[in-house]
Amino acid sequence: MRDFRDAKLMAKSLREALAERKVDVTHSETLELVAAQFGYDNWNILAAKIDAAEPRQRKAEAVSIQPAIPIFRIFSVDKAMEFYRGFLGFNVDWEHRFGENSPLYCQISRSGMLMHLSEHAGDASPGARVFVPMQGIRAFHADLIGQNYPYMRPGLEQADWGLEVTVIDPFSNRITFCEREIKGS
Repeated sequence: MRDFRDAKLMAKSLREALAERKVDVTHSETLELVAAQFGYDNWNILAAKIDAAEPRQRKAEAVSIQPAIPIFRIFSVDKAMEFYRGFLGFNVDWEHRFGENSPLYCQISRSGMLMHLSEHAGDASPGARVFVPMQGIRAFHADLIGQNYPYMRPGLEQADWGLEVTVIDPFSNRITFCEREIKGS
């Protein structure tokens, strides 16, 4: 015996039977007729009931891991913006506060790199470190030095894996920018 889960098949059979009698109806119209036969206002309601009644089969999901977004703890919005916007050249993408006097949580970005800055005590610990692969480190370093930022003049250092520029924000969080070098064998 058929039940509501067979509605699509019933609609197809109905359409074929009507076509034999020279009654032209669309597939959508037959779906609506079958939904009415089951006492539903329209096909969308019946389709939702069918979907809810069918057992869910877990599809194998492709694993896709996106780049991590570091969260740095900050204690002063003004100092954070002076460092991240003024010195490093990040843009503020969005800001969030739960209320007028609430701590700031925001996202900053530059050239595809995303970071979150938070005044919330439980979000992160000061003194974190992030390693950032990049290209054009010499130009980046020259830009930083050319700004004459009074609190930092980072060096350009050669590491075994490439050239690095490490900056430390006013809250002891460190960012190491690195242009990796491929060594020949």
